Amino acid sequence: MAVDTTTFAGSVALLEKAKLLSEVNIDSSSTYSERLLPSIHFLLETNKLNIREIDAFAVAVGPGSFTGIRIGLSTIKSFSYASGKPVAPVSTLKALAFKLHHSQGRLLCPILDARKGEIFAALFESRKSELKEVIAQGAYSPDQFFSLLPSHRLISFIGNGIQTYKDKIFKYFKDKARFSLRSPFIAYEVGLLGYELLKKKKGVSFQELRPLYFRRSQAEENN
Repeated sequence: MAVDTTTFAGSVALLEKAKLLSEVNIDSSSTYSERLLPSIHFLLETNKLNIREIDAFAVAVGPGSFTGIRIGLSTIKSFSYASGKPVAPVSTLKALAFKLHHSQGRLLCPILDARKGEIFAALFESRKSELKEVIAQGAYSPDQFFSLLPSHRLISFIGNGIQTYKDKIFKYFKDKARFSLRSPFIAYEVGLLGYELLKKKKGVSFQELRPLYFRRSQAEENN
């Protein structure tokens, strides 16, 4: 079972190895505390499965919404604790890039609007079935990040940060910029990347599961 609650475009997916069985995608203003468990229940019921029959879990650990990350991780931690099954922690940015990974040698740039004039971003290069991280994942000012990218190569951009910073991207990259029309839902990609981690014995226990934050939350900043 794979879960993403890091952005408004939340999703849950069931996979059998790398095969997608079912997926629920919801872009909604309702909270994850309202919709996550009903989505999981729907998937299990539709596939006539019990949560105890799930062999492992994968979850997007961030970056993204602090509240969303906490809800997703606490839910999966509970399932892992109750079942004793491992969890594969997956980066939201890497899962976004993985939606575009099929082209060899292609530069892929996931961008999330982090608000406060910042973005969560990274640059990956697609190599066979893997993604190589070329520019590290992190929180950046848009100008700081875009100045790091190679402006002479085609770059495919994906993520909700495109909507906010499209004009700035054009300013930096002109006809070298490509904008993805793929959906923002990434539970399936989280599941695929999680499956690869689990095959390599890189799953973690519920005690070891940690969020991926690149800056402090608003509550922490106000303290």
